[in-house]
Amino acid sequence: MDTPNKSPTFSAQIAPAAGLDVLSRHEVARLRDAGGGGLHELLRRCALAVLTQGSATDDARQLLERYPDFDIQILQQDRGVKLELNNAPADAFVDRRIIRGVNELLFAVVRDIVYVATQIEAGRFDLSDSTGITHAVFEILRNARVLRANVDPNLVVCWGGHSIQRDEYEYTKKVGYELGLRAFDICTGCGPGAMKGPMKGATIAHAKQRRTKNRYIGITEPGIIAAESPNPIVNNLVIMPDIEKRLEAFVRIAHATVVFPGGVGTAEEILYLLGILLHPANDGVPFPLIFTGPVESKAYFEQIDTFLRLALGDKVAQRYRIVVGDPREVAHQVRKGIERVRGYRLDNKDAFFFNWALHVEREFQVPFVPTHQAMSALNLHRAQEPHRFAADLRRAFSGIVAGNVKEDGMRAIEKHGPFEIDGDRDVMQALDALLASFVVQQRMKLPGSTYVPCYRIRGA
Repeated sequence: MDTPNKSPTFSAQIAPAAGLDVLSRHEVARLRDAGGGGLHELLRRCALAVLTQGSATDDARQLLERYPDFDIQILQQDRGVKLELNNAPADAFVDRRIIRGVNELLFAVVRDIVYVATQIEAGRFDLSDSTGITHAVFEILRNARVLRANVDPNLVVCWGGHSIQRDEYEYTKKVGYELGLRAFDICTGCGPGAMKGPMKGATIAHAKQRRTKNRYIGITEPGIIAAESPNPIVNNLVIMPDIEKRLEAFVRIAHATVVFPGGVGTAEEILYLLGILLHPANDGVPFPLIFTGPVESKAYFEQIDTFLRLALGDKVAQRYRIVVGDPREVAHQVRKGIERVRGYRLDNKDAFFFNWALHVEREFQVPFVPTHQAMSALNLHRAQEPHRFAADLRRAFSGIVAGNVKEDGMRAIEKHGPFEIDGDRDVMQALDALLASFVVQQRMKLPGSTYVPCYRIRGA
């Protein structure tokens, strides 16, 4: 019997609905290992996030507290593997049968966790240099069957906040609809809000065009998946080992990127991409980047644009285009941009499915652990190359994301107080104003929750 503090649960054994139905004995053995030892808690957390699709929380700890008795085990069977779910969220089942989409994503979780662990343990990923890290990203995506050969460029990455206004959410659906009408597939961070809206709009457009085999790719990582559980439209889930490889996966597979309003996570993504594009080695590489939202979000993008120009110089604005209140124009710009990408890839004999030509320096690839010491040591001064300044600004936003929604970051803030961030006075003042606007607009946490800043800007 469920206690008042717990949500309804159900226990079951499930077989894979797709994928992982044919495995080698070694793979099965590794899957069994994934059910114990150091990988079990990781598997449990990621699986719980998938089972609670659409949950109205962005606090990973609250999710675990709602289902404290949930457990998942790997069972070896004569004909493959099964998952044993104990005290799983009941909403993941209909008439005692697990929802097919949930089933598929659960086995995707197992696939990615086990694959990354086995490859790292076997030393097959060379993470000591930039080229090796890029190859690791490629191998993880290939193993997840995300990369499609012999398909013209058509993948649009959509970024934006999980906590957005209703008019902004409706706008993301309209943009997704226009993209879907033009046969574009959608890739997002897999969560709610601006990650769900474009996929939802695209599904309607794809249906109207009688288009099949559509891709709705969600790319996440273990630290964020519980706070941004996959939305129900995702049909290709990929769990990257960390935020840096997640971000590189986005930019490597994207043929165009559309950015909707968001908070610190969206700002982190913007700075990551612009930092890469500002590198001199990428001057000639086409990469369509559009910032867009409803007319009501015009001030938001003006503030983002002002901050980027102040921090990185006016040249940065050459790398993006702002379109307000016009979903059809966004789709037109995406189509034109992707045509340029296609031509460039053909001319340079580069793959359509993975952007090998883009130069990504190691400072954008090495995982950043946002401790209090690391946050205070960031070089947030403009007396350096713009792309390097962007790299450290990205880390600052990454730390705030951790303090807002990631369990380890939240516990660090509770123990040691807010992160301290310092740098050039005018940049810090602009950063403080930008973050304050995110708080006022409820972009830091889901509406209804009280936000306590996890940061302190010095010199502002």
